[in-house]
Formats: sequence, structure tokens, C-alpha cells
Amino acid sequence: MAEDDTILENTEVIPLHTFTEKAYLDYSMYVILDRALPHISDGLKPVQRRIVYAMSELGLSARAKFKKSARTIGDVLGKFHPHGDSACYEAMVHMAQGFSFRYPLVDGQGNWGSPDDPKSFAAMRYTEARLAPFADVLLSELGEGTVDWTSNFDGTLQEPERLPARLPAILLNGGTGIAVGMATDIPPHNLREVASATIHLLENPGASVEDLCEHIQGPDYPTGGELITPRADLLRAYRTGNGSMRLRACYEQENGDIVITELPYQVSGARVLEQIAGQMAAKKLPMVADLRDESDHENPTRLIIIPRSSRIDTGQLMSHLFATTDLERSYRVNMNMIGLDGRPAVKDLRTLLREWIEFRIGTVTRRLQYRLDKVLDRLHILDGLLAAYLNIDEVIAIIRNQDDPGPVLMQRFEISERQAEAILNLKLRHLARLEEMKIRGEQEALSKECDHLEKLLASKRRLRTLVRKEIQADSETFGDARRSRLVIREAAQAMDETALIPSEPATIILSDKGWVRAAKGHDIDPESLNYKAGDSFLAAAYGRSNQPGVFLDSTGRAYTLATHSLPSARGQGEPLTGRFNPPDGARFVGMLVGGPDSLYLLTTDAGYGFIARLGDLLARTKAGKSVLSVPKNATVLPPARVTNPETDQIAAVNIHGQLLVIPAAEIPRLNRGKGIKIQGVAPKKLATREEYMLAVASVPADGRLVLHAGKRHLKLKKSDLELYRGDRGRKGKKLPRGLQRVDKMYAE
Repeated sequence: MAEDDTILENTEVIPLHTFTEKAYLDYSMYVILDRALPHISDGLKPVQRRIVYAMSELGLSARAKFKKSARTIGDVLGKFHPHGDSACYEAMVHMAQGFSFRYPLVDGQGNWGSPDDPKSFAAMRYTEARLAPFADVLLSELGEGTVDWTSNFDGTLQEPERLPARLPAILLNGGTGIAVGMATDIPPHNLREVASATIHLLENPGASVEDLCEHIQGPDYPTGGELITPRADLLRAYRTGNGSMRLRACYEQENGDIVITELPYQVSGARVLEQIAGQMAAKKLPMVADLRDESDHENPTRLIIIPRSSRIDTGQLMSHLFATTDLERSYRVNMNMIGLDGRPAVKDLRTLLREWIEFRIGTVTRRLQYRLDKVLDRLHILDGLLAAYLNIDEVIAIIRNQDDPGPVLMQRFEISERQAEAILNLKLRHLARLEEMKIRGEQEALSKECDHLEKLLASKRRLRTLVRKEIQADSETFGDARRSRLVIREAAQAMDETALIPSEPATIILSDKGWVRAAKGHDIDPESLNYKAGDSFLAAAYGRSNQPGVFLDSTGRAYTLATHSLPSARGQGEPLTGRFNPPDGARFVGMLVGGPDSLYLLTTDAGYGFIARLGDLLARTKAGKSVLSVPKNATVLPPARVTNPETDQIAAVNIHGQLLVIPAAEIPRLNRGKGIKIQGVAPKKLATREEYMLAVASVPADGRLVLHAGKRHLKLKKSDLELYRGDRGRKGKKLPRGLQRVDKMYAE
């Protein structure tokens, strides 16, 4: 018991929320600083830096023989980066892919993936690698005292904290990463442009972001493409460090075919063809006849789109594909990185380059100071050796006769311990007369170099000039032409779905139970079709396959379906309730089809109605759109097509066979509402269903009104309709005896 009390006394007790908060913050900082974000100095994440350094330690320079990737990854994991081998190898592959890195750091041999599938690379036991020539920009000054070193994970080796980059690599290759609570998306840029902007800022410290953007035109992606981001948006992204870029594929026409030669960054050609083929299969791209992929080693990207005919507007077709496929993509810009102060921050272009210039000047200063120290140390040694050569006999005598000649030499010739040690380490063959001449020549050369180094270190202007010349030299060595062209293009516009569908005559048939189907052509007899048991024909509408169909229910709500999407009339169709969500108890009473400017008369049996434009009735949701207000105890009548509201006549008949004809011009045009009274119906009689408006029709100037009453029917011409003309809101005149119990009425 006493032992347990002692253990408890020696145990620190802290609240759980305090422990978890600290543990999560520690993890967050690790992910941010040691995994996900690149450093402004060399533009590398820790795993990338360790891979490059490990390869340099293995002697895998650009001029060395290739070595198995498994050997490199083994060294990286065993010495510097104790993490998963697959993740480490994938990072190495990424640095070797010319379509991923603008300036690859690794030169690979074997299967290193393809633009269609970047992760299709072979296992590391099969591939071989060495450093690419561009890696020299990061490594050439590593052994010249330019960086700080730190112990590896087990303290047995030293590794560089940063690499002494001679160019702003963080802009050249960019980088992406997701940390805890933050992310980074830095686009790649062209080396010559970045070098030019860096030199401009070096010579003009007060330069603005706009001045720098005269040199850096915009991102330069490895796979090319057209950068269509407006200039104002580019400037805003570089001014704030946040924004977006739009990249579009490049195409050309060849013998009537469309040939895509460049794709946006990280876009798969196979995926693009799959997207286009999907639209073709859904009959949403009738102007394309065929697709073909002719990409090969000589032409990494060559996708062929074959139009259906030479009359197809290529520009319109490509605009549609840009808007609906990955042929045009948007890329986020978030220039978040770890700065020289060791903290993550989003930096604008000027701040980024100014901070990198500070790093570069510091690196060059350390390199020059390191070399100066080496020169001074060597001159010090040479002074001691020269003193020995001038008194060689005495030196030999002291060495032969003294048990500990070092202190004697120091006292006799007034030299340092280091000089004495250098004299004692001389080989006999170096005691020749010729060596004295070599020492004096080396002294002279080193003295000149010492003076030059001291002048550079003492003058900020000379130091900046040196940095500028080195940047220019690297720009000439590694620079290349821009790949992503900057162009001004109109925004991509997807074609209206109706424009992509063949325009063919179509008949829509609606049954009494709300089942719908469509038949090709207008010569079909809808009443002769087969219907489900207990169901029957209700209405038919004649339009075209590329026009929308609007369905009206008994509550006055309108619903929209594309005509081409309806099931074939060869079957019994499908219920509209499967496509829409009408209110409980609602039933479908009619439908409208036509162009957006087609006009229809919407009415209720209470005698009210208005003329509506079909385009205003289109609904985008399954719940539909409320368009017709239905009075109490009333119901919705089937809509009637209005040919010309200026010349058409509206015929309304009630349950008692009273017919009223009024000009269509008296009916208002509304988007929604109750409308005006067309035919008089007493509300009390409507409630008991003793009186209500039975049907309406819009008769064109050269048309006829057809009424059916049982087996009898009546056709009224324009002159006949004059007998039934009356004032709006009246009940009208009685039809002839035997035709007063009207079953249906329509215009022809």
C-alpha cells in the first residue's frame, strides 16, 4: 500500500482536456512544419529534401549510373525518414514525373507512370533513378558551409535543415499539401520569368507586385494548355497569395477532325474521352460521331474528336466540352509556406521573392565567409611552411634532436601550434626546392582571392551583383520556353440541352391515372394504345423531342420533364409520381408542350383563367411550381393552346350546355395567379356542383370549334361562333338541343 502511495506521489496528474489539447497541438505543428508545407528557402517538404540529399550521398548525380530505386528508398528510410516506404517512393516518383514537376529533380529509368494514370508506376524494385541536372541548383553549395545541420532521428548522422537553393524553387515547381487546419496550393512557374522577376526585385527593392508581374506572366504548368485567367484575376492572386487559375486544353483542326494536343495540368486523356463518350451514350452530344486516342511516345497527347458533319460549329462544340468536361479546369492558388521565421504564412509574390532574396544573400554570405575562412587558414599554414623552407636545416636538426619538437619549433620560429603541426606532417619528398616556389605561387593566388572575398563581404552592392550574376547564369543553363500560353478567351458555355437533342416530331400521351409516355411522330392515335387495367386515355400533346413537357396537376402546380427522356409509347409508360412529388391527393389533369414562347390558356372550372407563356411555367424541382390559384370547391381544367392572342377566340362551355365566345385579347397574360372571370359560375352552385365551367378552347382565326355530345358532334366556323359572342363573365347561349351535354370540346 505504501508503495502504491509512492507511485501516485511521483505521478503528474493533469486534466484530460489539457492533455488532449497539447497532444493535438503538438501533432498539428508536426504535420504543418515537418510533413505538409514546403519551406520558402528550397521549396521542398522534408521527405523530398531527404530523398534529394540521400541520393546525393549515394553519389547519384546526373552524370552517375542509374541505381535501383529500392536502394535509394532504403537509405532514406533507414537514415533520415522512418516512415512508410510506399509513401516515400511515391514522393520520389512525383519528383521524377515530367508531367507533375515543371523541373523534375529525379531522372528515372523504367515505368514512372503516365499522365493518364500518374500512380501506374512500377514497384521500386524494378525502377532505377539518379538525380536530374536541375537538382544541382539545390545541392551544389551544400558542402560550403551554407546551411545548418541537425541530427537525424536516431542521432547517428547529420542531415541539412534546408538545401542552399540558387533559385526560388518554391515558385518553379510549386507544391500542394494538406496540413491540420491549413493547406497549400502553389502553382509552378517558368524559370526564366521567375529569375527575371527576382533580379528586378534585387535591383529595385521598392518594386510592386504589378512590376513583378511584368516579368512573371502567370503560372506555367508542365503539360502546357492555355491559361485563360483574366489579367486582373492573376494580379489579385499574386497580390493576396490567394485566388484561382483556369487552364484550358489546346486543340487544332485537321482534315475536319478536332485534335486535342495539350491537356490541363493533372488531367487524364482517358478520363476526358470517357466523359465525352458518356454524353454521347446519353444522347446529349449528337454532333459528335466518334472519338479516338492516338497518343503515343512522339505525341503524348493526341485525342481525336470526329464531328458528325462539316456543318458543325467547332467553336460552339468545344465551348460546350470545355464547360462540361475536364478539358477546362480551375486550380486553386494558396501560397502558404513556411517562412524564414519558421512559421507558416500565406505570402504575396513580392513578400515571397523578397524573403527568398534575403535567404539567398544570407546563403551566399555564408558561402563566401566559409571560403574566406578556408583561404585564411591555408595562408596561415603556408606562412608556417615557408618559414620552415627558409630554415630547412635548422628545422631538420630540431626534429632529429628533440623528443617533442613541436613546442621548440613554435618558440624558435614564432609560429602557431597549427603551423608547427603542418611542418611536422611534411613528407620528405616535399622538401625539394621546387616546393618553395609552389608555396609562394599558392600564397599569391590565395591572397588575391582573399582580397576579392573580403571586398565582396564588405560591400552589399557587390554581394547583390554576385547574386544577380549567379541567378542569370542558372537561368541560361536551366531556363526554357513557356509551356502554358496566356490567351484571352470567352467563358466556356455549355449548350442548352434542347440544342443537343435531335428535333423530331413527338407525341406525349397522358393517361387518366397519371402514366406518361412519348411516341415518335404526330400520326399516332393515342386512344388506340394499350392502357393498364382500370386506366384510360386522358390527353395528348404534340411537340418535338427537344422541347420540354409541362404537366399540370389538380392543385395548380406545374412540373417539367424533357420530352426525349420519356419512355417509349411501345410500352405502357411510367407514372409521373415516380418523377415528381405532387401534394397528397393531387392528380394530373393536362400537359403543355412547345417552345418557351408558346402560349396556353390555364383555367379552373370556377370560370377563372389567364394566358401563360410556357417558358414561365418551367419548374426545376420535383415539387413543381405553383402557377394557378384554384378557388374553393373548384378544380383545374386541361390547358388550351393559344395560337395568336390577338386574333384567337376563347370558347367556354358549362355543364348546362351554355357556350360563351370572347376575344382572346381580353384575357390577361400572367406568370401565375387566379386570372379573371371568363364565364360566370355562381359560387354556391359551384360548391354543390350544380354549375361549373366544363371546358375551354382557343379557336384560331381560320379554325373551327368541335364539340362532342355522346355520338353527336358539332363543328362551328368563325361565322357560327358569332352567334355565341358575349361579354366576358356571362354564361353564354344554349347550344342546340341534343348537344347540350358536352363530353369534350377542342379547336381544329
